[in-house]
Formats: sequence, C-alpha cells, structure tokens
Amino acid sequence: MDRYTVISADCHAGADLLDYRPYLEAKYHDDFDAWAATYVNPYEDLLADTADRNWNSARRVAELEADGIVAEVVFPNTIPPFFPSASLMAPAPSQAEYEQRWAGLRAHNRWLADFCAQVPGRRAGVAQILLNDPAEAVREVRRTKEAGLTGGILLPGAPPGSGIPELYSQVYDPLWAVCEELDVPVNHHGGSASPPLGDEPAARAVFMVETTWFSHRALWHLVFGGAFRRHPGLKLVLTEQGSGWIPGVVEMLDYYHGRLVAAAARASTAESRFGAGLAASMGNSPSEVWRDNCYVGASFMRPHEVPLRDRIGLDKIMWGSDYPHDEGTAPYSREGLRIAYAGLPPEEIAAMVGGNAARVYGFDLAALDRVAAGVGPTVGEIAEPLEEVPPDATSPAFAPGGSVRVW
Repeated sequence: MDRYTVISADCHAGADLLDYRPYLEAKYHDDFDAWAATYVNPYEDLLADTADRNWNSARRVAELEADGIVAEVVFPNTIPPFFPSASLMAPAPSQAEYEQRWAGLRAHNRWLADFCAQVPGRRAGVAQILLNDPAEAVREVRRTKEAGLTGGILLPGAPPGSGIPELYSQVYDPLWAVCEELDVPVNHHGGSASPPLGDEPAARAVFMVETTWFSHRALWHLVFGGAFRRHPGLKLVLTEQGSGWIPGVVEMLDYYHGRLVAAAARASTAESRFGAGLAASMGNSPSEVWRDNCYVGASFMRPHEVPLRDRIGLDKIMWGSDYPHDEGTAPYSREGLRIAYAGLPPEEIAAMVGGNAARVYGFDLAALDRVAAGVGPTVGEIAEPLEEVPPDATSPAFAPGGSVRVW
C-alpha cells in the first residue's frame, strides 16, 4: 500500500435553483415558477462564484482529486423547491406546504441520482425524506434505492416543538424496517435538530454551543426507543457532530440504562417507574448498540479526538472533508489528515479514511484503489507531522491547539 484510498464521508451538493424544475412533477411547474420568481437565497456561499462546486461535476471531481479524495458521500446543500432555507428540518407549517416540499425533495433526489451517475461508483448520494407521513417516507426509500442512491437517507431533525412524534416513537418502525430490509444507512447530520433561537448575537452563539447536542439526541432516542432491538440490522450514522463526545455519552447512556433497569426490578420506589418496561423494550445496552449498529462521519477529525479511536471503535470512524463548505478541509485535506493521523499505523489510517466508509456505503474499494493509485495521498506523506498550518486554511481541523498530540 503506497497510497491511501480516501473517501470523504461528508460532502455536500445540490442543483442550482432553476435546474430543479425538470425534476419536478409537471403539476408543480406553475407553482415552482411563481415561487422561484420571488425567492431570495439566504446563503452567501450559494451566491458566490464558487457555488457551482455544488453541481459542476467536472470541477468537483478535479478539486476532490487534487485534494487526494477519490469518492464521496453526498449530503444536500442547496435549496430544494418550495423550501425557505435548508431542508434538514422535519416539519412543514401547512398541508399544502408539506405536499410541495415533498415534491421538492423528490426533485432533489432525482437530480442527485443523475449527478451520482455521472461518475459511477464514486458518489454515494444521500436521499432526503420527511417524517410527517412514515408511509410516504417508506415509498421514497424504496424508490431512491432503486434509482441508485447508495448513501442511505438523511433523517431530518425533529427539534422540540416540531409537532411530529419524537424519534423514539414506534410510529417510525415502518421506516426503520425498510432501511433494514434494503441495507439503507440512516444518516443524521449535525445542525439539523436545533429549535429556533432567534437572530440575536447571544442566540447565534448559543446555537453554536448547542447544535451538536441536539443532533446527538437521535442516538439515545433510537437506543432507548428499542429501534435496534426490533430492527437489529439497522445502521445509524452520525455525521459532522464531532467524535470525541462518543465514549463519554455511550458510558453515560449505559449508566442510565443499568440504573433504570435495576430500579424497575426493585419494590416500588420514586425511580422505579422511570425504568418500567425498559429492559424488554430496548434490548441490548447502549454500548452494545453502538458496537453493533452505529458509525460516525467524523468530519475533519481533530488531533484531540484521535487518541479516543479505540474507545469510539476503529471500525466506526469515517473521515470527511465537508467539501465544499468553508469549514471543510479543502483544499488542504492532505494537511488535515497529517495533523490528525501522522504517526498512526497505516492500517488504522486506511480504515478511517476510506475502508470503513466503503463497507458502510457499499463502495467498491478495489475499483477506488485504482483511482487512488494516481491521486491519493502517499503513506509517507501522511506519516509526516504537520509543522505549519496553511495560512489561509479555514477549517476547525487547524484551529489553534489542534496539533497538540496526547498519545
């Protein structure tokens, strides 16, 4: 092995606004034309001259290869039809808007299937769904799987006050069942579950502090809700939420699981009611569920997280560049890998930067190895500790103190 085969488990793409129109059912075209005529995009990066990295396939392949990356898991980024902003949230405020937004997500999924097909075997597209009607979500899972999207589904956020059932609810069992049946990963991306906080400076700061925690909630909802007991083949991937939190949170969940199950087995106490029925409903302990069913899309894994890799699980970690976001490692992904992984055994690095993602998302690793033979970072290159951060790097991977090694 001379070069690493790097698969980014966290990239983003989407069509330019008007390019979604051909992918919409015809009955929505007039509504789309009226909506698009007055729509103002709220995101500066989607108005810049670099916005076409979201849909320009040739530019994208060239920039990723220059960055040492040969394949990608593709999450959404641009605005699908009829959405006011990003489409990661579950609810829609009215039945009419709900129907239109479903149409918009189906259009995105159709576009994404075509986008992935432009470079066969190198893009695993993540399909979008809504949770308001699980039966409709099941139909879209089946359709997108048949259409060739191999990245699984994006589980929308269900923030407090959203009005839809909490993620632990068994109302979603048909969705978990079809994902298990078709081997479709359930992805939950960071930033998708926070309640609205307003736009004051304090609110924006609080959002940054809390947003990953709200995204973590999907883990304990599905664990304590028993989704993995009823669907033992279900795969959950938590992406762009960091990875250093995982060992402590899983230990905390084990503590509450053991405490509540034990309390329920004793004579009536103030705490016994909290654990009533828990052992039978959820099955395995949280740490066993993590071991058997869960993975982390560890975007730009930082050096302080790397010593935890054995506690997280070496077979669980999937590095991501977050291309084309400003906080991503591009065009310095090689440096991002060096600052995190220099000095580690090559077989461990190979698993975290590509092997694990190939297994979870079904990439043909042998085929990608042939591409990586020409563009992948060399083993010797990544083994060299990074002494100087590129001065124009914008990723948190290079934040001050990030190069401190504690192993």
